[in-house]
Amino acid sequence: MTQVSPKQLAQRISSAAQALDVAQQLATRFRSGSAQRDHARELPHAELQLYFQSGLGAITVPRAYGGIAISSAELAEIFVILSAADGSIGQVPQNHFYALEVLRINGSEAQQQRLYAEVLAGVHLGNALAEFSSPSAHQRTTAIAQQAEGLRLNGDKFYATGALFADRIPTLALADDGKEQLVFVPRQQAGVVVIDDWSGFGQRTTGSGSVQFREVVIAAEDVVPFQTAFERPTTVGPFAQIMHAAVDQGIAREAFNDLLRFVRERARPWPDSGLEKASEDPLTLDRIGRLAARLSAGDALLAIAGDAVDAAQRDSSAENVALASVEVAKARAWTTEVSLEAGNLLFELGGSRSSLREHNLDRHWRNARTHTLHDPVRWKYPAIGNYLLNGVLPPRRGTI
Repeated sequence: MTQVSPKQLAQRISSAAQALDVAQQLATRFRSGSAQRDHARELPHAELQLYFQSGLGAITVPRAYGGIAISSAELAEIFVILSAADGSIGQVPQNHFYALEVLRINGSEAQQQRLYAEVLAGVHLGNALAEFSSPSAHQRTTAIAQQAEGLRLNGDKFYATGALFADRIPTLALADDGKEQLVFVPRQQAGVVVIDDWSGFGQRTTGSGSVQFREVVIAAEDVVPFQTAFERPTTVGPFAQIMHAAVDQGIAREAFNDLLRFVRERARPWPDSGLEKASEDPLTLDRIGRLAARLSAGDALLAIAGDAVDAAQRDSSAENVALASVEVAKARAWTTEVSLEAGNLLFELGGSRSSLREHNLDRHWRNARTHTLHDPVRWKYPAIGNYLLNGVLPPRRGTI
């Protein structure tokens, strides 16, 4: 049996209120160095260790296994809080919780007992899902082969967010029957090479590099069925997407806060306004008021989507899962657009001096633009419309 221990034992969180309080405390610490980490591309090893030692990594573990099974809306709120403090740190745990949802839905009793216990102790799950060379984003060549000596894993992954920091790297791979499995690979297993080669202009410190697997010995008990989670109605897809939506909402929220500070303290009024302060300009006030309303709408959409995901977790009927997917798609599409708008408006109202590198305010737009490329909005609106107008259920994938 392959057992993995965390770098340091985690605290136990006993309630959603405590989880939100811990998130606020961590956000205060993470925000202070966020701009500098982005500017110098300083990877947040210490910050992520604090995150998983705090107990936040275990808040979705079911109560039967020692967790608090926090609601999806509350989980999304925590992602907003931490993504506002640092968009890169906010994104890293997304795949950790995604893997836990796959485990909840498809894992055996023995797998759940063992892996949940690890996570409660503070183990961090990264990811190695995407592949660079396949003709389609959802085609895999990484494979598990049954050999005389046992199971072996071979393949190459990229956009492996969090793998650099993780204790296990859940990895999508094809089994001999051609079906995808999620392999909870120990980070330090022989043949696992994590390469820090992420060069995106945004989300620069997510550790989203490449992972190579070369004849990696795999324990059968670390292999959890994956593909079957999409062959029947489950919440794996909408659960994954609500966290992405919350990351974008957090980035938007911090861009908005920086916008307010900059207009108050540094922006100059346009000469034709006849005003002494940029903060008195009625055109500026109008744009800020409009964005404030859109940000609040994002919070509401996340709450509605969270309730729909929870309902579908309790009763995973085709209709409930479809509704959850649609509500989450609304939130994801909305927060995508608002995060980009907030990052752009910061410069429009802040003026030329807001673009100075010393402020590093462009990180908000860069982070939003990079993260929102994860799943295109142009495919979400038609799925929403087709469901509402024609009753067509959205596809069962982790991308709607």
